[in-house]
Order: sequence, then C-alpha cells, then structure tokens
Amino acid sequence: MIKIPSIEQVRKCDADTVANKGMDSWQLMEQAAGTCVKQLESMFPDRHTRMLVVCGAGNNGGDGLAIARMMCQKNYTVQALLLQYSDALSPDCRKNLTLMQEQFPDNINIVRTVRECPPFVCDVVVDAILGTGVNRQIDNELLIYAIKGINASKSFVFSVDVPSGLYADKPMDKANIAVHADFTHSLAFPKLAYMFPENYIYAGEWNYYDIGLSQESVDAVNTPYYAVTSSDVQKLLPVRHKFDYKNCFGHGLLIAGSRGMTGAAVMAAKASMRAGIGLLTVHVPKQCVDIVQIAVNEAICQEDEDDTLFTDIDFKQLKYRAVAIGPGIGTHPRSARGLKNLIANYGGPMVLDADAINILSENKTWLSFLPPHCIFTPHVKEFERLAGVCSNSYDRLSKQRQFAQKYNAIVVLKGAHTCIATPDGKCYFNLTGNPGMATAGSGDVLTGIILALLCQGLPSAHAAIAGVFLHAAAADKAVENQSMASLTASDIIEHLKYV
Repeated sequence: MIKIPSIEQVRKCDADTVANKGMDSWQLMEQAAGTCVKQLESMFPDRHTRMLVVCGAGNNGGDGLAIARMMCQKNYTVQALLLQYSDALSPDCRKNLTLMQEQFPDNINIVRTVRECPPFVCDVVVDAILGTGVNRQIDNELLIYAIKGINASKSFVFSVDVPSGLYADKPMDKANIAVHADFTHSLAFPKLAYMFPENYIYAGEWNYYDIGLSQESVDAVNTPYYAVTSSDVQKLLPVRHKFDYKNCFGHGLLIAGSRGMTGAAVMAAKASMRAGIGLLTVHVPKQCVDIVQIAVNEAICQEDEDDTLFTDIDFKQLKYRAVAIGPGIGTHPRSARGLKNLIANYGGPMVLDADAINILSENKTWLSFLPPHCIFTPHVKEFERLAGVCSNSYDRLSKQRQFAQKYNAIVVLKGAHTCIATPDGKCYFNLTGNPGMATAGSGDVLTGIILALLCQGLPSAHAAIAGVFLHAAAADKAVENQSMASLTASDIIEHLKYV
C-alpha cells in the first residue's frame, strides 16, 4: 500500500532522509526536480515547447529553479520567473537561484511587484510557487496576481507537488485562490486532497513519484490513509490449485431484482461468475426467474414467493459462504421485512448494496444487529441517507470512518477514487478506473465481484479492496479499445477476464 501522509509527516520524512542518508537537503531537492524534468520531457518531447517556470521564495520555488536549470541544460525554451514576495528566500531556493544566474542569466527574471510581472504567454506554465507551503488564505498581492494570471492563461499548467494555494490536508477556504493545474506532479506520496472531487479543479490529473526518501523514514509514517496498487491486490487474490473443484471457491447467494429491475440481478450474477465464484444461487421474484436463467446459464435460480418483489427466503437453506443483497430489489415494506429477517437469521459475510442500503437508511436501529464485517457499497447520496448530510468530502470521509468503526463494518464509498473504510479506522483509496464507469449497472457489477471474492475465502476488507480495484481495472481495460462514453456495465463484466 502507498501511504498518504499529512504534510507534516512528509516534511519529517524529508528531514529524516537527509539525516539517515548523509545527504543535504539541496541534494534531495535535486532528486525531486529531476523527477519533474523526466515527467515534463515525456509529456512535452518537443524542445521548442515554450515553458515558463513560476517560482516562489520557499523550497517549492527552489524545486522550480532547479527544474528551469535542468530544462535549459536539455535545450528547452525555458524562462524562470522568481516572485520575490519576501527577501527571506529559503537556503535551497537561494542556492538554486545562484546556480541559475551563473549558468543561464538570460533565462531568469526576478520580480518584486505586480507592475514588474510579465504576461503569462507560453505553451506550458510550471507552477512552483508555494507547493505544500500554504494552509491559510493567500493575502499577498503579487502571489494573487500571479495565480490569477496562470489561471487566465491558455497554457498547459503543470504544478510541482501541490498546486499553489491548495490545502493538501483540509478543505479549501472558499475565499482562497489556488492554481488550476492540468497536471500535478506529486513528490514522494499522493496527497489526500487529490482524492476528492471538489479539488479536481485545482489538481487536475496527477501522479506521484519516488524522490529517493529513505525507506526507514517512510516505514516510520503512521497514517490511516493508503492508496491501493496492483501488487497489493495480487497478494490478496486466491491461488487456484490443480485438484481444486467448484466447492473450493464457495457457494454464494445473490438477492436481487424486482419487476422492471431484473437487469440488476443479471449483471450482478454475471459479474460474480466472471469473478470466480464456485457456485451462485440468485434469489429473484417469480417473474424474473426465466430472464435470469436464460441470461446467466451458470447460476442456480431460486424464486421468491412473490411475483414482482423480494419478500423472504427459506432461512433453513442459508448455507452459503456469503450473501449479497440490494441490486434492484426496491424498498417495498415487504422487501424491508425480508431484509430484516435476513439480518436476524444470517450471521455470515454480507454485501449490502443499493436498495438494501436505502431500506437500512429508513430503519437505522437494524444496523446494530448486523453481523460483523458487513460490506456496504453506497454511492455518495446513499451514504448520506445512511450517515447524514456532509458539508464536503473531508466531512464525508470522517463520517465514513466513524460509521465503519461504530458498526464494525467495511464501507465502500463509490466515486472517482473509491474509498474503502475498515473497522480499524483505516481508509484505502483506489486509483484505477475512469469516468466511463458512471453508467447504469456499474454498481451492480461491483456487488457481484465482491460477493465472488468473499465466497473464495477473502476476508471482508480484502474482498472489498480487491473487488473495487478489479472492477475499475476492467473498466480501464475496456476503454483501451472504445470510448468512455460508450462504456457499459456489461463491458466491465466482459473485461474482468483480462484483469
């Protein structure tokens, strides 16, 4: 897992690396700037690309001056602009300013007032003004002018570490101003701010890069926030052996569908089969049985006593390794009673999605009776019905952690960086996926995948983490050969076999 530390922890890692590796902070800055240069080269291979590197007076500005020097050495068309809003340059910034003045004096311009600031006319603006060095509203006239100028330019904006003005660990002050980056080159670690939709206007697309921090300093970081990688998921997935048979991979029960919503049951069932479940029983209303049986030949169909609704199941037959309930079942009072009976009679792993969550939102006293480590898979509105209205994504994350801890549950809050909160207070952000997943049935597919992984023996937290990753990775695989706008939930199911 990739740790997502606080800014204070990042700075401590920097300091510990300098101490542990016997290097000075300027050398670490050189390594960080070198990763930025490699990224810029890959994005803009044409050396005639006009770049303006806008630098502040602190270490982020030092990074920018080092980037400008290195890009000049590579014969790019580069101009560095130092906003000297303070006479007290950081030591490493001052050292890089001296090197730039000595080696490329014609490529550096120092301004102290708004009147001295040139227009931002170039192909690429590299924002190295403030980075992580801001946690309050910007009030300096020169900084405000520069940030507004960058945002008003038609240039591609590349921010170093954190877009200048953006708070990395807390909600943005609505009165504050920040750079609107097209791409953010995050140094060493992802930043928590990048995980939330309201910050996309500032961070844009982003990636994180190893800058050579000491492993000891990274290991010492204690954070509840992590980003999931493909190697993490590989370690979680079950291994199949030569003499295994279907019962080795579990028998699961999917309760889904109602009149007009049979497709939800079909998609969840298909996804579960594709994700490796050994045996699947799908419980649907009588009117849905033929459709499911024809669409999912591999599944066993169990019919409800009602023609159009889920109402109840035979609890004597609840000998399943895991149960998933919710896709397309509706919120009829009889369906609610059926869910209540399931909670009272089944003590095994359970996935609660869609209408199951909506029913629980209207019957919150039932939450205390759920078996341990149930997996909830809400989208934002479903979660807020369950846990209360949230003022912003940071508030929502706090409520998500609290809910998971209070009810000993796993909460999968779906979104661009789906977050999985576990009962121990930890949160795992998924980095795979694309906007094409914002389509009907995508959530039903995720429910089926997680059910399959539970049935194959994964603990609930691992099933949720791996399921979310595979679901989104399949969507990424699908859009390699088609547009995001054309992506359907069925495409995600079809491409599970490749991931």
